[in-house]
Amino acid sequence: MIDGNTLIGMGYKPAKWFGYVIEQANNKNLSGDSLISLIEEVKPSAPVHPFNEPVSYYRNIEADNKEELDNINQVIETMDELMKTPTLINGSIMPDACPTGEKGQIPVGGVAVAKNAIHPSMHSSDMCCSVFATNFGKIEPKKVLDAAHSITHFGPGGRKGYKDFSGILENSSLYERILDNFFTKDYIEKACAHLGTQGDGNHFLFVGVSETTGDTYMVTHHGSRGFGASVYKKGMSIAERYRKELSPRTLKRNAWIPFTETEGKLYWDAVQIIRDWTKLNHSVIHNKTLDKVKHQTKETFWNEHNSVFKDGEHFYHAKGATPLDDKFVPDSYNGLRLIPLNMSQPVLVVKGNSTDTNLGFAPHGAGRNISRKAHKEKKSGQTIESIFKEETQGLDVRFFSGNIDITELPSAYKNAENVQEQMNKFGLGEVVDRIMPYGCIMAGDWKKDVIWK
Repeated sequence: MIDGNTLIGMGYKPAKWFGYVIEQANNKNLSGDSLISLIEEVKPSAPVHPFNEPVSYYRNIEADNKEELDNINQVIETMDELMKTPTLINGSIMPDACPTGEKGQIPVGGVAVAKNAIHPSMHSSDMCCSVFATNFGKIEPKKVLDAAHSITHFGPGGRKGYKDFSGILENSSLYERILDNFFTKDYIEKACAHLGTQGDGNHFLFVGVSETTGDTYMVTHHGSRGFGASVYKKGMSIAERYRKELSPRTLKRNAWIPFTETEGKLYWDAVQIIRDWTKLNHSVIHNKTLDKVKHQTKETFWNEHNSVFKDGEHFYHAKGATPLDDKFVPDSYNGLRLIPLNMSQPVLVVKGNSTDTNLGFAPHGAGRNISRKAHKEKKSGQTIESIFKEETQGLDVRFFSGNIDITELPSAYKNAENVQEQMNKFGLGEVVDRIMPYGCIMAGDWKKDVIWK
């Protein structure tokens, strides 16, 4: 058995990597040259610098018009900068890709593969943003949408009277796991108060009918709310500490936590806690709706599309990319995944496997070619009401705040048919069913009028 004194006796100064080396060396009975090899692999040497040229990555995207070409050029520009990060070994962009944030920030629709490193910014503050479907069987869609509307909550923050929901968390093993983890323990109140809520922006509750069976489905789309955002913020602060030590020339937004360090393992555990909390959050909303309509479900399935997925020493960071490979989502019914397009288009039910070019991922939706602000400017000659009427004809579309958000209407997104064509062309999953839209609920423009809160 070796300990810290053994390493000091070999001439090394006490450092954070001691713990990992001692654990591995004793588990594997390493000594002599094999021990030195492990040390040299783990021990930070001189600071590492970003690569001069980007690591090669796959471009599963093409343009149909000038607007799309401008968008792709911006995506490639920021992805090229991102792929100079010294931990990265592979990457990919999806047909729904669009830039977000400053140059070098992972774009929406981006996948970045790192070796033994977790980059919090590459899964974003909307940790575990995900989609969850429940098959309600043969029931009128309006009945489901009305019931869901009566129990759900959209907009910033949590619920004031949240005890009916938090009790579900407090009586689960997840509650203790939250309290036991360095990254999550300080946010237990948010974990309770935000349970059963769905946020704002592009998060939604969608009801539609299966094209294959005629069954009614409810699909929710949201992340881990303020709970996950707080964990992300703490993760970024730890990553920044390591960036200053390990790679000060790396962009701050691409800082990482080494998985070989204790904090890396704790952060990975925190990601799993956030994942389980978010899945519970979806389940709570679906189960309350089932109770309201006095119905039993046939099946549920789900997948996240903002997260980190581990395969050995490789960490797949997906920012708005749907994991196809079952190794990434082992708990989804029958290998099914969900890709929503926009409120007037079906939610695609897909299956798929890893290839050299998709890296095990597919798009997560239709994406945007232009920003929300640019879309508002583009529509400035029309009234909000006329835009809404034109784009939601035949659909039961509701905004929880009472204020229409035109940046979430169909014209704000890429052409859904083009995205599906590119999915076929680049081998990004097989569509096995389509949930045709009846209606949906979104937060709406809650900043316009806060009285509804």
